[in-house]
Amino acid sequence: MIKKLIYFSIVLLMFVSCSDGKRYHKEEEISKKAAVTSTYDFELDIKNHQEMLNEEYANPKTSPLYDRHRVDFEGLDFFAPDERFRVKARLIVTPNTTPFMMPTTNKKVEKEERVYGILEFELLSKTYQLEVYQSSDLMKTTQYADYLFLPFTDLTNGKETYGGGRYIDLRIPKSDSIIVDFNKSYNPFCAYNVNYACPKVPKVNHLEVAIQAGVKKFNP
Repeated sequence: MIKKLIYFSIVLLMFVSCSDGKRYHKEEEISKKAAVTSTYDFELDIKNHQEMLNEEYANPKTSPLYDRHRVDFEGLDFFAPDERFRVKARLIVTPNTTPFMMPTTNKKVEKEERVYGILEFELLSKTYQLEVYQSSDLMKTTQYADYLFLPFTDLTNGKETYGGGRYIDLRIPKSDSIIVDFNKSYNPFCAYNVNYACPKVPKVNHLEVAIQAGVKKFNP
């Protein structure tokens, strides 16, 4: 478990921000488990990722769930792992972009982000682009200076998945390519608890395709 989640340290107007610091899960631990095998094991990686999320949500110290929902919590609802939704994207870095205030689910709270670059990838035989963001606060830290935030919406929102879209955590790569695994997409904390102020997905990051991968809508 991560000993401390940075986003828990900032409380604005009685709303807990879910856009500060490490978002929601422990990618470091996932990568360590996946490294046990000599070659990448997709099924194992996603299994470890899902188990980690469930452990976090069951833990009262790290869970966004209301107490009444956590008591009987048995696990999140996931799409079946699908390697078609694990894509290699070209990262087009956009240097010197001007920071902007990203709206959140609380109208009185905004988060300063900058467009770090554009992700271009092919998914189900079509080419798409998404903006990927860097937090002005996190880029000043040592631990999360290379953290990238990828929010997106797609055609499953409001039906199979949370209406406000989902997030993916990424790290700045050493090359101009990066793996984007939609099987690791997760809901913002405000999908479980209205006391969180979560970044709204910019309209430019809508995908005209059903991303049937990752976490589904929460039905307590």
